[in-house]
Amino acid sequence: MSGRRFTVQGTNNAFTCRSCGGEVLPLRNGSVRNHCPHCLHSLHVDVLPGDRASDCHGDLVPVGVEHSGKKGWIVVHRCAKCGHLGRNRAALDDPEQPDDWDVLIALSRREAPGGRGL
Repeated sequence: MSGRRFTVQGTNNAFTCRSCGGEVLPLRNGSVRNHCPHCLHSLHVDVLPGDRASDCHGDLVPVGVEHSGKKGWIVVHRCAKCGHLGRNRAALDDPEQPDDWDVLIALSRREAPGGRGL
């Protein structure tokens, strides 16, 4: 059995983005919102996806975008406090508050972590 399991423990809640101040609604597709749809920033709150067990709570800055045939667009985040590198699926299909496509495209024009172009 894999050590990485997605756990939902009351984590799909509305919140105010610490980075841009935007109001963020829960996802309506059964998944968990883990970044701001306005600026794509997040907080380093998980050790494993959805567990809310990290003590860091640093700003996860969007630093790149990847595309997967299975998962679609993936936002790459780096924690400004501890340097953790993480990946979160973009929520472009949410009917109420999808991720901002223009912000995602602008992010895709940046250079990926490790010096690779996207």
